[in-house]
Amino acid sequence: MNHFLHPIFAFSFAAFMVASASLSSDAAPAARQGSANFDGLWTVAIVTQQGPCDRSYRYPARIVGSRVSQANADPSYRLYGAVSRGGAIRVIVVRGSQWADGRGRLTDGHGAGNWTTSGGQCAGQWTADRRG
Repeated sequence: MNHFLHPIFAFSFAAFMVASASLSSDAAPAARQGSANFDGLWTVAIVTQQGPCDRSYRYPARIVGSRVSQANADPSYRLYGAVSRGGAIRVIVVRGSQWADGRGRLTDGHGAGNWTTSGGQCAGQWTADRRG
Protein backbone atom coordinates (compact mmCIF):
# COMPACT_ATOMS: atom_id res chain seq x y z
CA MET A 1 0.00 0.00 0.00
CA ASN A 2 2.85 2.41 0.74
CA HIS A 3 4.06 2.28 -2.89
CA PHE A 4 0.64 3.42 -4.04
CA LEU A 5 0.54 6.24 -1.54
CA HIS A 6 3.81 7.92 -2.56
CA PRO A 7 2.54 9.57 -5.74
CA ILE A 8 -0.94 10.13 -4.43
CA PHE A 9 -0.21 12.03 -1.30
CA ALA A 10 2.84 13.70 -2.54
CA PHE A 11 0.87 15.71 -4.97
CA SER A 12 -2.59 15.39 -3.79
CA PHE A 13 -3.50 18.08 -2.28
CA ALA A 14 -1.83 18.65 -4.64
CA ALA A 15 -3.50 18.74 -4.13
CA PHE A 16 -4.22 20.30 -2.02
CA MET A 17 -6.12 20.11 -2.07
CA VAL A 18 -6.50 17.94 -0.16
CA ALA A 19 -11.23 19.90 4.71
CA SER A 20 -12.91 22.74 5.89
CA ALA A 21 -15.05 23.36 2.83
CA SER A 22 -16.45 21.45 -0.10
CA LEU A 23 -17.10 22.58 -3.63
CA SER A 24 -20.85 22.20 -3.60
CA SER A 25 -22.43 25.62 -4.08
CA ASP A 26 -19.20 27.63 -4.07
CA ALA A 27 -17.52 25.83 -6.98
CA ALA A 28 -20.29 25.84 -9.56
CA PRO A 29 -19.89 29.54 -10.43
CA ALA A 30 -16.11 29.16 -10.51
CA ALA A 31 -16.28 26.48 -13.16
CA ARG A 32 -18.07 28.95 -15.42
CA GLN A 33 -16.28 32.16 -14.44
CA GLY A 34 -12.77 30.96 -13.60
CA SER A 35 -10.68 31.83 -10.58
CA ALA A 36 -7.60 33.56 -11.96
CA ASN A 37 -6.50 34.78 -8.54
CA PHE A 38 -5.27 31.24 -7.73
CA ASP A 39 -3.59 30.60 -11.11
CA GLY A 40 -0.01 29.39 -11.05
CA LEU A 41 2.31 26.75 -9.65
CA TRP A 42 1.89 25.64 -6.06
CA THR A 43 4.01 23.52 -3.72
CA VAL A 44 1.95 21.14 -1.64
CA ALA A 45 3.15 19.53 1.59
CA ILE A 46 1.19 16.49 2.76
CA VAL A 47 1.42 15.06 6.27
CA THR A 48 -0.02 11.69 7.27
CA GLN A 49 -1.69 11.74 10.68
CA GLN A 50 -3.44 8.37 10.59
CA GLY A 51 -2.62 5.05 8.95
CA PRO A 52 0.38 3.23 7.45
CA CYS A 53 1.19 5.81 4.74
CA ASP A 54 4.57 7.56 4.63
CA ARG A 55 4.81 10.48 7.06
CA SER A 56 5.16 13.39 4.61
CA TYR A 57 5.38 14.37 0.95
CA ARG A 58 6.01 17.53 -1.07
CA TYR A 59 4.91 17.93 -4.71
CA PRO A 60 4.01 20.55 -7.33
CA ALA A 61 0.53 21.41 -8.57
CA ARG A 62 -0.81 23.79 -11.21
CA ILE A 63 -4.00 25.86 -11.16
CA VAL A 64 -5.40 27.41 -14.32
CA GLY A 65 -8.81 29.03 -14.04
CA SER A 66 -10.87 26.75 -11.84
CA ARG A 67 -8.94 23.59 -12.74
CA VAL A 68 -6.27 21.90 -10.63
CA SER A 69 -3.80 19.48 -12.27
CA GLN A 70 -0.45 17.86 -11.64
CA ALA A 71 2.48 20.08 -12.60
CA ASN A 72 4.68 17.21 -13.74
CA ALA A 73 4.40 14.53 -16.41
CA ASP A 74 4.45 11.46 -14.16
CA PRO A 75 2.17 8.91 -15.89
CA SER A 76 1.84 6.63 -12.84
CA TYR A 77 -1.06 8.66 -11.44
CA ARG A 78 -3.70 11.20 -12.40
CA LEU A 79 -4.59 14.30 -10.41
CA TYR A 80 -7.54 16.50 -11.12
CA GLY A 81 -9.71 18.90 -9.21
CA ALA A 82 -11.36 22.28 -9.00
CA VAL A 83 -11.10 25.46 -7.00
CA SER A 84 -13.90 27.98 -6.56
CA ARG A 85 -13.61 31.76 -6.74
CA GLY A 86 -13.92 31.78 -2.95
CA GLY A 87 -11.02 29.34 -2.54
CA ALA A 88 -12.81 26.08 -1.72
CA ILE A 89 -10.78 23.29 -3.33
CA ARG A 90 -11.20 19.59 -3.96
CA VAL A 91 -8.71 17.28 -5.62
CA ILE A 92 -8.87 13.60 -6.51
CA VAL A 93 -5.70 11.59 -7.12
CA VAL A 94 -6.07 8.23 -8.88
CA ARG A 95 -3.55 5.42 -9.21
CA GLY A 96 -4.84 2.15 -10.58
CA SER A 97 -8.09 1.28 -8.84
CA GLN A 98 -7.33 3.36 -5.73
CA TRP A 99 -7.85 7.05 -5.10
CA ALA A 100 -7.44 9.78 -2.51
CA ASP A 101 -9.69 12.77 -1.85
CA GLY A 102 -8.38 16.13 -0.67
CA ARG A 103 -10.47 19.11 0.39
CA GLY A 104 -9.67 22.48 1.83
CA ARG A 105 -9.37 26.20 1.16
CA LEU A 106 -6.91 28.44 -0.65
CA THR A 107 -6.31 32.07 0.26
CA ASP A 108 -3.83 34.61 -1.11
CA GLY A 109 -0.79 32.46 -1.79
CA HIS A 110 -1.52 29.78 0.84
CA GLY A 111 -3.85 26.87 1.44
CA ALA A 112 -4.70 24.10 3.87
CA GLY A 113 -7.03 21.18 4.24
CA ASN A 114 -7.46 17.47 4.91
CA TRP A 115 -7.14 14.31 2.81
CA THR A 116 -8.18 10.67 3.07
CA THR A 117 -7.70 7.55 0.99
CA SER A 118 -10.61 5.83 -0.73
CA GLY A 119 -10.64 2.98 1.77
CA GLY A 120 -9.96 5.20 4.77
CA GLN A 121 -6.62 3.51 5.55
CA CYS A 122 -4.80 6.84 5.75
CA ALA A 123 -5.69 10.44 6.46
CA GLY A 124 -3.95 13.69 7.24
CA GLN A 125 -3.53 17.37 6.48
CA TRP A 126 -2.01 19.35 3.63
CA THR A 127 -0.67 22.86 3.21
CA ALA A 128 0.11 24.71 0.00
CA ASP A 129 2.13 27.78 -1.01
CA ARG A 130 2.11 29.52 -4.37
CA ARG A 131 5.46 29.34 -6.20
CA GLY A 132 4.67 31.45 -9.20
